[in-house]
Amino acid sequence: MMASSVRSRKAKGRRLQNWVRDALLGAFPSLEKDDDIWCAIMGESGVDIKLSKDAQKLFPFSIECKNKETWKGLYDSYDQAISNANLEPVVVLKMNGRKPLLVIDFEAFLNIIKATTIKEN
Repeated sequence: MMASSVRSRKAKGRRLQNWVRDALLGAFPSLEKDDDIWCAIMGESGVDIKLSKDAQKLFPFSIECKNKETWKGLYDSYDQAISNANLEPVVVLKMNGRKPLLVIDFEAFLNIIKATTIKEN
């Protein structure tokens, strides 16, 4: 495999990590870039988006980012998120020309919906 294709894949992954970080900063204006939310260094073990304790209280998820063109290994990506997680594991996945999607355990999703519904009622 050519080094340029490896660089290209890493650049795609980095762009998605930056996008997720910036989306979280936009959603939670009280949080600070680099102090509360930052991207892992490419190749670093653990989650892809690092969160301070304050950020974890607002967004209790461990994020794995995958920017790929095929999703034959979706469960492998989710398993990686589980193994790196200290919060509820999620995978943000993206393909060229498509919006990012979130993969989360269905029971965890239901618990979030129930908690949101209870707060509103």
